[in-house]
Amino acid sequence: MSLSALLAAAPSPEPVGSLEEAAQQAGNAAGWVEENWSTWLSTGLRIMLIVAVAITLRYLIRRALTNLIDRMNRSAQAVEGTALGGLLVNAERRRQRSEAIGSVLRSVASFMILGTAALMVLGAFKINLAPLLASAGVAGVALGFGARNLVTDFLSGVFMILEDQYGVGDTIDAGVAAGEVIEVGLRVTKLRGDNGEIWYVRNGEVKRIGNLSQGWSTAGVDVTVRPTENLEHVRAAITTAAETLTKEEPWSERLWGPVEVLGLDAVLLDSMTVRVTAKTMPGKSAGVERELRWRIKQALDDAGISMIGAVPQQTGESTADPTAAMAAPSAYASATSPQSLAATPIPPPANLNK
Repeated sequence: MSLSALLAAAPSPEPVGSLEEAAQQAGNAAGWVEENWSTWLSTGLRIMLIVAVAITLRYLIRRALTNLIDRMNRSAQAVEGTALGGLLVNAERRRQRSEAIGSVLRSVASFMILGTAALMVLGAFKINLAPLLASAGVAGVALGFGARNLVTDFLSGVFMILEDQYGVGDTIDAGVAAGEVIEVGLRVTKLRGDNGEIWYVRNGEVKRIGNLSQGWSTAGVDVTVRPTENLEHVRAAITTAAETLTKEEPWSERLWGPVEVLGLDAVLLDSMTVRVTAKTMPGKSAGVERELRWRIKQALDDAGISMIGAVPQQTGESTADPTAAMAAPSAYASATSPQSLAATPIPPPANLNK
């Protein structure tokens, strides 16, 4: 390749004007940075201050809510062993309820503080928040109409927790399902049925609730005896069984009142029913009823009082049927055998050919 061709292919030197333009652009950039660095610094400091205040405020509010919940739990434990504490909800139940309320309040406080801080940070960047707030309002309205069932479940769960309608461990009848509460949520409540099944009940679908574990329960036992029995003897036997039950553990703790014999609940031609009741701890009535039936049955047997449905007692010696152990006669059996003679009501004639 010739020298002239190499010189033609070599790049031409840059003009002097391009260096001057680069220097001018660099100077303009430095001047722009020098003019705006104070604005950037003030904006950054404002954002840092907003974040610091939001984090500090969130910590203080959550700490105050936690202390309030702990104080509520300590006040509940203080009255647990007193007579008033027996009528109130137990400490574990109050602790679960207070923890649920505290969790909801802490979540709401965090959402409001952090949401306000985020809007203030956007405002520090000179962003117009009016279109954003308007869009958020429209989206909120649309979400409220589209997810109204979810909102209804959430609000119902909040009021159920605040009003302490039921808690974990309670036995309730929610209309659509019944059983023991194993989990209480803001949207769904879990129940365990009598056969072990788990029911997921939406809080918004619950129209009425029957709590079988609050306050106290009633154990009722019906004692059916013969109408010829002496009522005073029946009352004495039942009273004896009830007194022994109230003095033994753990029944003395489960009973919140004496066992009462209310009297005759029904009188028929072949039976009469005596009603026995007792006030028990909530949720313990079924066990008390079983134990009370057991002891009443033993007391009646010891007193010689027969209950309806029992096998009647035999008095004296019974005469056995002589033909009970005899086999039925067959066509091939002898007509003169003892079995045939005992089973034949009319003896055959002696001489059929005469």
